[in-house]
Amino acid sequence: MNAALDRLEAAVPRTGAPVAAIDLDAVDANARFLVAAAGGAPIRLASKSIRCTAVLRHVLDSHPGFRGIMAFTPAEAVHLARAGFGDVLVAYPSVDTAAIAEVGRARAETGAMIRLTVDDPAHVALIARHHTAAEADLCLEVDLGWRPLGGLVRIGPKRSPIRTPDQAAALTRTITATSGVTLSAMLAYEGHIAGVGDIVPGKPLRQLAVRGMQAASLKEIAARLPAVIAAVEQTLAAAGAAPLTLVNGGGSGSLQRTAAVGAVTELAAGSGLYDPVLFDRYRSLRLTPAIAYAMPVVRRPGPDIATVLGGGYLASGVPGPDRAPVPAWPAGLRLDRDEGAGEVQTPLHGAGDLAIGDRVWLRHAKSGELLERFAEVQLVRGGKVIEAAPTYRGEGLCFV
Repeated sequence: MNAALDRLEAAVPRTGAPVAAIDLDAVDANARFLVAAAGGAPIRLASKSIRCTAVLRHVLDSHPGFRGIMAFTPAEAVHLARAGFGDVLVAYPSVDTAAIAEVGRARAETGAMIRLTVDDPAHVALIARHHTAAEADLCLEVDLGWRPLGGLVRIGPKRSPIRTPDQAAALTRTITATSGVTLSAMLAYEGHIAGVGDIVPGKPLRQLAVRGMQAASLKEIAARLPAVIAAVEQTLAAAGAAPLTLVNGGGSGSLQRTAAVGAVTELAAGSGLYDPVLFDRYRSLRLTPAIAYAMPVVRRPGPDIATVLGGGYLASGVPGPDRAPVPAWPAGLRLDRDEGAGEVQTPLHGAGDLAIGDRVWLRHAKSGELLERFAEVQLVRGGKVIEAAPTYRGEGLCFV
């Protein structure tokens, strides 16, 4: 792990800290691993985990196993279409009517395919009213959460209410009966598998429970998802509509397992390219940390403590220690248990010989969220900075 951070420390000039940096050699190694894990299925690049147009372009241009982008808002999809990306699937429903209208204009201007996700008749009606192109392409999302004990237990992200073949067929009929929209894709994301690590240090029973849950859920998905897809295809055929062009599923943490189910036509991944701290807890991943941020030491409040400026970039999700950044270079540093990672200062124990003005590199718990904190990111290749690339924030963009 420290070898990758050694490269960043050596390459990035010491002026201008705080600074974020990405090692493109590590990104490329991670991309090759993910493509191999996908077993020949194309991978749609999840932009929420990248949030830098230059890196999105680099991955798609350099790695043929990646195809298209999975965006998180219609406004972002418009930005990407106008930046030259021709295949964008917006993976979350939106009620931003101005952005939905702009999607239609961007499609007319650029020729890009932009699909909008729906899981409710209200989404369909809203898009039909406000999309400005001749026809809006829709993606129907199905819930793949696990519901054991007759549904008394609910495990997985609370996303789509569509679970059964009958529910999917009903929404498909609504779409085919609505002018100005067409259904061309499905999204089936198993977040409780792709987004939950199966290594739980110090908690063997919980680790066993996670692994058992994921195995049981995959078995249930392998039976249910093909039936849902078949119901949608049959409903489209009955209405004289074209068949689906894609079914997307999976994430960086579940590529091999999702591909093995065999129901999807493409996978999705993004976070694995950066390899954040949360991915240290996945048995299936052999990745290299590719992104980190450096903060300067500004205080020495004790012989073993160095305080860096800021650094408290916490990840979304249920608050807890696993959402905090991890001091990663030099080795041996740890957060203060009373202060943690702070808004304007972060004291670190195990500081040794660190002096005022030295740098500490930290890893974020998640991926793209870090770049909301920086206007630019230093891109490093071959041990040298090749570009200071603007992040979405640096381009003046904020989508959520």
